[in-house]
Amino acid sequence: MIYSSRRSEHITALLRELHWLKVPQRIQFRLCVLTYRCLHGTAPAYLSDSLHSVTDIDARRRLCSADTSTLLVPSTRRSTVGDRAFPVAVARAWNALPVTVRGASTLSAFCRSLRLIFIAVLFTNSSSGSAYRALSLSFSSNL
Repeated sequence: MIYSSRRSEHITALLRELHWLKVPQRIQFRLCVLTYRCLHGTAPAYLSDSLHSVTDIDARRRLCSADTSTLLVPSTRRSTVGDRAFPVAVARAWNALPVTVRGASTLSAFCRSLRLIFIAVLFTNSSSGSAYRALSLSFSSNL
């Protein structure tokens, strides 16, 4: 038992205090970290080879979105199986991140800022967090 909490108590306050993420957010967190490692050459080659940047495509190279380090989301035929494929899930999770987080210089800085965003999304109840709520909706729709 952590913090000697009772079994019937709500877990949200405890998660907030420990800075832990719920399971869906933890999955998205791990996908984003793996994407960062793939893009920076510290992940296995078979994973890195399945990701394609928007700048890799000649027709999209001149677009404004080519400067934002977005990944190409492959098209799928079935939403039940295809959306869960590694290249699709990773590209959607990565593209949902703010540009400032994607541009982190080190893995530790990336993980720190990513965790702060996920905690803010998870525990924000104020009306000023509209950007975080939009980010939360895009993350939850990827699951």
